[in-house]
Amino acid sequence: MKGNNRNLKAFTVIFRAYQAIQDATKKDLLQYGLNQTEFGVLEFLYHRGEQPIQVIGKKILIASSSITYVIDKLEEKGFVCRRSCPKDRRVTYAVLTSEGQMLMQRIFPAHEQKINEIFEVLTEQEVDSMMDALKKVGINATKK
Repeated sequence: MKGNNRNLKAFTVIFRAYQAIQDATKKDLLQYGLNQTEFGVLEFLYHRGEQPIQVIGKKILIASSSITYVIDKLEEKGFVCRRSCPKDRRVTYAVLTSEGQMLMQRIFPAHEQKINEIFEVLTEQEVDSMMDALKKVGINATKK
């Protein structure tokens, strides 16, 4: 197989694996009434504490125009609230409410277990090698 064809096959394998993982986790999160983006925001706040809304969008890789919508939806569900920064009025923080905190305490362990089950077919060394290889490809892709 030529190098280019092999690379195309690798792209397809990565893409299909990503879709399968996304489908499995999406189905898991739907039982809690959350989509993956909402869960990503909740998970980020759960592990990092309150954050400026602009930072959340950059860290979980969603457009700045979309983060406001996602925060609005999480606010409507009672999981997040906004807090103005006392030092800079241009900055607004997203904060987990006690309801959001309790939700994440309840669902995060099951979500983590689901991820562990997906990756259980790989050894720790295989996971490390995969992460290293995908990081290299990702960094190279940003240069192109």
